[in-house]
Amino acid sequence: MKPAWVDFHFDVMCPWAYQASVWIREVRAATGLEVRWRFFSLEEINRKEGKKHPWERPWSYGWSMMRIGAYLRRIDMDLLDRWYWAAGTALHVEGRKPHEPAVARMLLDSLGLDPRIVDLAIADPTTSDEVLTEHTTVVDFGFFGVPTLAFEDGQGLFGPVLLDPPKGAAAVRLWENVCGWLEFPHVYELKRPKSRADLELIARTFAPYLEARDWVTIQREAP
Repeated sequence: MKPAWVDFHFDVMCPWAYQASVWIREVRAATGLEVRWRFFSLEEINRKEGKKHPWERPWSYGWSMMRIGAYLRRIDMDLLDRWYWAAGTALHVEGRKPHEPAVARMLLDSLGLDPRIVDLAIADPTTSDEVLTEHTTVVDFGFFGVPTLAFEDGQGLFGPVLLDPPKGAAAVRLWENVCGWLEFPHVYELKRPKSRADLELIARTFAPYLEARDWVTIQREAP
């Protein structure tokens, strides 16, 4: 029996999650699958001991963007859907910096939404609580990154980790293969090695993201 819905946990900053989100949107368009966007923080999962938690910073890139998403989702899941698409495309395709407040406001304006939502979301501490709750839930389940899929039968899968999201019928075939794993709850891992050519292709595909990736240096310097 194919799932009627899936919780798709993402961090806006993750290029692999973005690629998988392009694919799951194709699946949704072809099958009517309900995609429920949920949060996961790479900043928190990768935090070094002694460094601040992302919610302890006035603005913390992926975490703050998800707080904007949480604010929008309270109004309508479709608004979060549109926000993630716009922000993900801006970063991972166009090489822009939606993790900067000014760009985040411009993106909201381009969606016909009030740019002040950035400030409203950050001023509301419960948006941070909401992101943390969803992050903690999947971490307690044993997950460690994104994309993560959580299914209605209580199972979850990390992935698919893909570079060139299939479209149309091919997207549906991949979805059927992913769902096939649910029949075997004790199959834990199947992994394809990356050749040198694969790594070069990944670097070319992720070039816009890598060029916009300024937060590593900035946050390394911040205690």
